[in-house]
Amino acid sequence: MSLADRTPPSPEEYLAYRERLSNWGRWGAEDELGTLNHLGAAERRRAAALVREGRTISLARPIDTRPSPLNPHPAQHMASVGAATGLADFLGLFFHGFAQTHIDALSHIPGAGGRYFNDRPIGARTPALAMPEGTALGIQRLREGIVGRGVLYDIPRLRGTAYVDAGAPVHGWDLEDAARQAGFEPAAGDIVCLRSGRDEWLAAHPDWTGHSVPAGVHASVCEFLFDTRAAMLCWDMLDAPTEDQGIPNPLDIDTPVHVHCIVIPVMGMPLLDNADLRELAAACRALDRSEFLFCAAPLVLDGGTGSPINPIALL
Repeated sequence: MSLADRTPPSPEEYLAYRERLSNWGRWGAEDELGTLNHLGAAERRRAAALVREGRTISLARPIDTRPSPLNPHPAQHMASVGAATGLADFLGLFFHGFAQTHIDALSHIPGAGGRYFNDRPIGARTPALAMPEGTALGIQRLREGIVGRGVLYDIPRLRGTAYVDAGAPVHGWDLEDAARQAGFEPAAGDIVCLRSGRDEWLAAHPDWTGHSVPAGVHASVCEFLFDTRAAMLCWDMLDAPTEDQGIPNPLDIDTPVHVHCIVIPVMGMPLLDNADLRELAAACRALDRSEFLFCAAPLVLDGGTGSPINPIALL
C-alpha cells in the first residue's frame, strides 16, 4: 500500500507501520519531543510571517461540565466565596476522551509490546499498560509551547458535503487532494488541522446516543503525516470506527485507536484531540487561505499524559 496507488493498508501492512513509520532513534536515544523536532526556529519564523489580518481564532471547545454520551465524566467546577472579597475556583477535569479539547503527550499510549515512543519501557513500579518510568515523555516536555505553521485540511469542503460520514473515512490521499485544491504544499513542521465536520454530523443526528462519533479518520493518514514530516495532528473527529478501518483495533477496547497507536508511540507525534475547527474553516473560506500561525501551550504537569489546551490560530 502507498499513497500513490490510493489503497488502504491491509491488516499486515498496518502492522508493518510499526517499523515503516517508526521515528525511534531518529533524533537520538534520549529524545522526548518526537515529530516536534521537525518544527524549529526557521519554521516558526516563516509561520509568523503568515499573520496578515491580525485576527485570532480559538480552536478549543468550552470545558464541558454537563454529562452526555460524549462526556460521561464532566468537569467539576466550583466557585466559593468566603470572608475574602475574591472568588476561589476549583476545577477537576477528566480531559482524555471525546468532550474536552486536549493534547495527548507521548506517554499517553504505548505501542507493541508495551513500549512507548523511542523504546521507552513501562516503569518498573507500574502495572501493565501503565506509564513510562518517572516522568519520561510527559506533557512537561512541551512546556515551551507549540508554535508553527498551521494548515487547514477541510475534507467536507473537498468532498462538497457537510461532514465526513460513516463508511467514508478520511484517507491519506484526501489530505493530498485537499492541499492541492487549496493551493498549498505540505511542509516539514506543519501542524495539520484536519476538519471532518464533527459538529455538523452531530447536528444532523440529534437522536444519536453513542460514545464517539461513528465516522472519522483512517489509519492510512499516518503515512501522509510521516512522509510530509508533520509536527502534530489537530483534529475534530478522531479515529474512524473499526468497521471503516478494515483492520482490527490494535488494542482490545471498544474505542477505535488505529491512528493513535501509530502516531503516538511509533512516530512520536502528539495529538490535539476534539478541536473545534468551525470558525477557522469559515474564516479560511472567506479569506481564500488555508495557512496561519498556530500557537498552543499545554499545562506544565510533570508526568502528565496530556493537558487541556486552548489552541489559537492567528490569521
